[in-house]
Amino acid sequence: MMHPAKGTTFDEKLMQRARIFKALAHPARLAILEYLAEIKSCITGDIAEELPLSRTTVNQHLKELRDAGLIKGTVEGVKTNYCLNSRAVDALRRDADDFLAGIHVGENHC
Repeated sequence: MMHPAKGTTFDEKLMQRARIFKALAHPARLAILEYLAEIKSCITGDIAEELPLSRTTVNQHLKELRDAGLIKGTVEGVKTNYCLNSRAVDALRRDADDFLAGIHVGENHC
């Protein structure tokens, strides 16, 4: 019996969740999200000044968050204006709650 390719064995909803959760799987990305939520506005400036990382590294993390749709980045002159994507963050909250609610751990589990 032939098995389908490994990447095709999971449904699209699970694959999308994995992409979003992967984007959250680094403390720098979590710190960026926390920072943008804390300032409650968009920032046109250097987020690297807020983190103990190089500008290049921060830019890589910003790209991952943008690619996941969790932040928006719009170019204004020579700087980029970064904001949380509130719709995506709200959807993430609902999706994570839905996903975790479906995982039931009984008392007999190790």
